[in-house]
Amino acid sequence: MAIETRYLFTASMDVDPDKEDLFNEVYDTEHVPNLCQVPGLLSVTRLVNEPFTMAIGGELRSVVPGSEPRYSAIYEIESPDVIASPEWATAVEKGRWPTEVRPFTHNRHHRLQKVTKAAE
Repeated sequence: MAIETRYLFTASMDVDPDKEDLFNEVYDTEHVPNLCQVPGLLSVTRLVNEPFTMAIGGELRSVVPGSEPRYSAIYEIESPDVIASPEWATAVEKGRWPTEVRPFTHNRHHRLQKVTKAAE
């Protein structure tokens, strides 16, 4: 994944198991499209944690996601001002997200990171 911007905003969360289908449907069909209308938002990539095995320190180690949120979305943004803009504030409150989905999310984490160098 080539990062095209200097800032990444990540929103991570868990959702009640009985609301996962609704969560994914609304995120993909309403929430992301609404946010993509915000000036300065360049792209959105959704992720879900999975267990894995990796080689480190000369051995294979199994890693099971612990208390980290299961779902994440990475937003490539032009500047930190994007997520504080009136357009962002309006977009995050549109559709079914604020009333039918957000109340069933928990373990929410938000992170803003500045890209310092991307390997080529």
